[in-house]
Amino acid sequence: MSSVSTLERHVAVEIAVQDLDGVRVAIREGAERIELCQALAVGGLTPSIGLVMAAVRAADEAGLDDFVHVLVRPREGGFVYTPAEIEVMTGDILALEAAGAAGVVVGALQGDRSIDLEATAQFVQAAGGLHVTFHRAIDASTEALGGIDALADAGVRRVLTSGQARASIDGVAMLSKLVERSAGRIEIMAGGGVTVDAIPALIGAGVDAVHLSAKRPSGRLSETGPGGGSAAFDVTDATTVARAIATVRRAVGR
Repeated sequence: MSSVSTLERHVAVEIAVQDLDGVRVAIREGAERIELCQALAVGGLTPSIGLVMAAVRAADEAGLDDFVHVLVRPREGGFVYTPAEIEVMTGDILALEAAGAAGVVVGALQGDRSIDLEATAQFVQAAGGLHVTFHRAIDASTEALGGIDALADAGVRRVLTSGQARASIDGVAMLSKLVERSAGRIEIMAGGGVTVDAIPALIGAGVDAVHLSAKRPSGRLSETGPGGGSAAFDVTDATTVARAIATVRRAVGR
């Protein structure tokens, strides 16, 4: 594994959050941006427009411009979408732009596990001036390295990846290759099972950002009846967010 000097580098911390309390924790602790979603237990789904609007208001009140990036994923169960699903995703992107989001997080594959560049181009066009992140669909694809070239050419701003491993710390070697391949044309953000202890190694691979959910069980149970799903739920842990940010700052000498 090659190591990249951390001197004079900026590495962003992005926190995946699924409620307004999580948005406020990320703001208070100093995260650079959030990935706003719901249903993190299944990898994240598109959040409600009400939550997006509330997150944008909170960011505006804090004076944060490039903060609310929103996941656009209509369902769990892979990343190969029908034309109808792509139509819905495109509509969501247009609605998110109107709601004041700073960016969108998308991803789509073909049946052969290649990147769906036609859908990606449609998403980028719908996003207009919003930043576009291609999410961990790239980790399920067959063309991670070549995909970096195609996504950069398509106008994607950054790629969220574990280096095609179950956890980012196990994909450090591939992350380093992706950073080298990107050549500054597209940001590489490490995400997937990121722990605070793993952050120095991820930064050493040269990534531009680290992404983590920093979630913990709420400790509260609420009876849901026979049709309401689990009685437990997760919340954003302020201590983990603060530790992650402090670890990044130490690693890059800030």
